[in-house]
Amino acid sequence: MPPSPLPPSAQAYAQAGVNLHMADALVGWAKAAAAQTRRPEQRSGIGGFSAAFKLPTGYQAPVLLAACDGVGTKLELAQSEGDYSSIGIDLVAMSVNDLLAQGGEPVGFLDYIAAGLLEQVWLEALLNSIAQGCVQAGCALMGGETAEMPGFYPQGRFDVAGFCIGVAEEARLYPKQDRLQAGDVLIGLASTGPHSNGYSLIRQRLQATTAQPDWLMPALLAPTQIYVKPVLALLKQLPEAIGAMAHITGGGLIDNVPRVLPEGLSANINPQSWPKAPVWQWLQTTPGCEPLTDAAMAHTFNWGVGYVLIVSKAQADTVLQAWQAMAEAPEAFVIGELIAHEGTPRVFLQ
Repeated sequence: MPPSPLPPSAQAYAQAGVNLHMADALVGWAKAAAAQTRRPEQRSGIGGFSAAFKLPTGYQAPVLLAACDGVGTKLELAQSEGDYSSIGIDLVAMSVNDLLAQGGEPVGFLDYIAAGLLEQVWLEALLNSIAQGCVQAGCALMGGETAEMPGFYPQGRFDVAGFCIGVAEEARLYPKQDRLQAGDVLIGLASTGPHSNGYSLIRQRLQATTAQPDWLMPALLAPTQIYVKPVLALLKQLPEAIGAMAHITGGGLIDNVPRVLPEGLSANINPQSWPKAPVWQWLQTTPGCEPLTDAAMAHTFNWGVGYVLIVSKAQADTVLQAWQAMAEAPEAFVIGELIAHEGTPRVFLQ
């Protein structure tokens, strides 16, 4: 059935390149996607001027946390491949994993989508992918904004940003730097691939070589691991065991681990202590390109470790055993330890 004719008041805007029929369809897709993610605290749905949400129960002194992020130039790769199945999960993951590093439970998510032309071929798939990410994180898709901007974005190209609200008990905010000391153990949680960082370099290396195995593109477009549910379960089970957590995003292990360390402590990390998926070998030694050093890999990518827990040496085995018993938890590895080191915290590769 063809869409109803636009009223005369809307025809001028349509002639300027704005697809008002698609904007109307979007609301229906968004409501259907959001229905999968609903939480009992919601007090309004998609379609209002803002989202209303009641604080979850069970907190004595709740603290609100907020995060926002995008997916970087991985978006360009996804658009070039016409594969939108993971980008929404990436979008959710980048914000909820950041909240998690401070002990936060993600409760609500909003998205911003901007395009030259709204098209069903990617828009519906993107919204469904965002909803999948929200389900994995246990947060509600509360709404967002979709902007059609003809003449600003080329047709077939769009950008996305995500915004997440979370809540944490004030007494259980991380990092707990007073717990950290030399000898503490770094436990790395496996990533699903490059997640959403380092794609400017990845795309450069793709353009420089024709030696691309069949498995490469699926590996590069694999959705970011969402660590929320197993890590929150671990924090509930062993609340005193963990001193700090780091989400390994842009800047890799080199830049993100020091963000949670106090002055006087640094980290020794052994790159040989965890297995590397084939995608990492390909990126490090891309045919026709200058090989990347271990330092470059650890400073550009997560290099197979998407999240780090810092625990006391005495409780490391207990934490690992509890983690391995978690449902659907990614692999975990001991990747290093904290050391006494004067000055600004940093990471040393062994």
